[in-house]
Amino acid sequence: MKIFKFGGASVKDAEGVRNVLKVLEANGNSNKVIVISAMGKITNALELVLKQYLETGKYQESLQPVKEYHYKVLDDLFGPGKATTLAKINGYFRELENFLQHNRSQQYDFVYDQVVIYGELISTTIVSDYLSSREIKNDWLDARNCIRTDDTYRDAQVQWDETQFQIRKNVKPENLTITQGFIGADSNNFSTTLGREGSDYSAGIFAYCLSADSVTIWKDVQGVLNADPRFFDNPSLLEQISYEEAIELAFYGASVIHPKTLQPLQKKEIPLYVRSFINPEKAGTTVRKGQQISPKVPCFIVKKDQVLISLSSLDFSFILEKNISHIFNLLHHHQVKVDLIQNSAISFSVCVDNKFNNLEKLIQELKATYRVTYNTGVSLYTIRHFDEAAIKELEKDKKVLLKQITRETVQLVAIP
Repeated sequence: MKIFKFGGASVKDAEGVRNVLKVLEANGNSNKVIVISAMGKITNALELVLKQYLETGKYQESLQPVKEYHYKVLDDLFGPGKATTLAKINGYFRELENFLQHNRSQQYDFVYDQVVIYGELISTTIVSDYLSSREIKNDWLDARNCIRTDDTYRDAQVQWDETQFQIRKNVKPENLTITQGFIGADSNNFSTTLGREGSDYSAGIFAYCLSADSVTIWKDVQGVLNADPRFFDNPSLLEQISYEEAIELAFYGASVIHPKTLQPLQKKEIPLYVRSFINPEKAGTTVRKGQQISPKVPCFIVKKDQVLISLSSLDFSFILEKNISHIFNLLHHHQVKVDLIQNSAISFSVCVDNKFNNLEKLIQELKATYRVTYNTGVSLYTIRHFDEAAIKELEKDKKVLLKQITRETVQLVAIP
């Protein structure tokens, strides 16, 4: 049993869906679970639907491009033979509109999860039907019937015992199964999501629960690179890395592998391969137990649109353990993710990700106890396995607000 995961970029259009077939033809199409994300930028488009709905009570204008996007893919893939799949897709859109028409919840995270899951449901239906049309027999599986979570909407925590039971019950190991990444369901059968880019994590969950031989993540890059080519020139391919190194890179923000993906794989020593769907014949990157990073070069990571918060006591007293405990309780309460901390005798600084848009509420509560200054729109740069040349290159033309160096890692909070 092998797990393949295809992200949104790999199934963004009809050609991408056809390429899934080519990959399966080259690697075999039995004894596999295929985990698929929403097509292209559809999750972003559904977020716009949600934004319009919450701000105006309307959604049709922003939903129409989502429909047309998928209709075009259907036309390109199936032509006149699209009727069956079109009926399924329109059924999903009716479900979504019915929810929006009757929803009474004001809880953003809950409503978010009930809306964005349709991207994955639609993409997997299209892929499954296309494979069937090419005589590739497969089982379409609703991941919400398998991945059971708590009700922490937008960042749901997996209930492992129930999830393992349901996956083993619903997946036939000898078959080809098509299912969704990113989504699950809570004990009340409301849809949940595992966090943005959580499809990798879904692949890891299925692999762990099925004791899979391997997981392969098919990307639009050649493997795990030492830097994001969108922000850094001439990145190098990391041919092999350990679970520990991959977890470190993911924790610091490397976007190729979701941070939670490696944990279930490491427990059962399931190897992970990151390969290019553009050049599927190439080996890409191997992640497994104990192997050294190769080649050992500095690895550059950037997280943009961060917030640097600096605190000091109102009476210039020391920032002690009880203060730090209080600060972290507030950060946890407001779901503000911490990426870097630094403290001195009378000050405490923290670089955070405001992904749930609770910064204003957090700042107001902090001001009741501390003197607060903060910078929004900063970038957090990380270099693993740094050298002096790498640091100098990174600092060039930037205003550095905070710098922290440990044995293997240097981090900078800077204004570009």
